[in-house]
Amino acid sequence: MDGDFARAIARLPRWILLLAVAGTGFALVRYGLKVAGGFLLGSLAAWVNLWLVERAARRVTTPDSEAPAKAGGAAGRKLFFQFTALVIGAFVIIYVSGFSEAGAFCGFLVCPAAVMLEIIYELFTLKR
Repeated sequence: MDGDFARAIARLPRWILLLAVAGTGFALVRYGLKVAGGFLLGSLAAWVNLWLVERAARRVTTPDSEAPAKAGGAAGRKLFFQFTALVIGAFVIIYVSGFSEAGAFCGFLVCPAAVMLEIIYELFTLKR
């Protein structure tokens, strides 16, 4: 993997953490504990989603000589079931906890927001 790309991917969890802390604080002050808790749960789900997608992308882009020998379809099914468990678990936690669904949805959007912040960061630090 290209060094610049690897560093950009490594920065994404920090952007997510920054946005999660800022968004949760804002939601707590502005909308209360239910929305802030939902936002925090959504942000956690966004981080887990990034981790799952990054892991799947690494598997796809790893040359066959470097990849461990595994069954072809089993890895895809495992990833599908992990993502399904994430979504179902998130809905159950939000429903049982009483946190705001809208807050959780907004929290889940920290991943695309982190990607946008990374793009802006890369544009301002471009050295070519």
